[in-house]
Amino acid sequence: MKKILILVAAVSLSSCAEMQQVLNQLPQTQGIGGVDIAGGLKEALNNGISKQVTKLTATDGFYRNEAVKILLPEELRKVDAGLRKIGLSSLADEGLKVLNRAAEDAVKEATPIFVDAVRNMTFMDAKSILMGNESSATTYLQNSTSTALYGKFNPVIKNSFTKVGADKVWSNIITKYNSIPLVNKVNPDLTDYVTNQAMNGVFKMVAVEEKNIRTNLSSRTSVLLQKVFAMQDKI
Repeated sequence: MKKILILVAAVSLSSCAEMQQVLNQLPQTQGIGGVDIAGGLKEALNNGISKQVTKLTATDGFYRNEAVKILLPEELRKVDAGLRKIGLSSLADEGLKVLNRAAEDAVKEATPIFVDAVRNMTFMDAKSILMGNESSATTYLQNSTSTALYGKFNPVIKNSFTKVGADKVWSNIITKYNSIPLVNKVNPDLTDYVTNQAMNGVFKMVAVEEKNIRTNLSSRTSVLLQKVFAMQDKI
């Protein structure tokens, strides 16, 4: 009973009966009742945020990372090609760079939202994640934060466009392209596009760290991570 009460306090379940029911459903591997599974999963996610997501906030965090670099949406690839045909390659290159700069600026707003999601992880969440695939923790974070992230990122991206000069660059690009004879004029919603691409990049980087911890023993840098993911190894 003492162990159950400790676990109840740790994961905020409403009753000893609920905790016992959950424990009975878990595979009986080493020390289930004494290992803070939720704590281990939270640590893994926090590592993904601190080690990987913060990389995206640096200059070229998106632009020089091929895994998350924001490319032009399909409808703007013809714009890129059209500008290059008339000798404006440097303007096309700058247009791509400033989209990534805006994303780098916006991701700085992600951490508090992630911290809340990780803090609110329940014991049942942790059990599902531990027994899931190599990106289950990332999927949990994505499901828990996407709506809030979009709401936070979208106005930040809009402001970042002004901050990094993307609004002026793309106004110039669209004006130049639309002035080319016989082309179909474009007027894309780049704020929405970059918001979604920035979010995709964030979750890709969290997934990198999660996979690393799940598959690479040397990445389990604390006793808690070692205990929790040793349980996963036996599932």
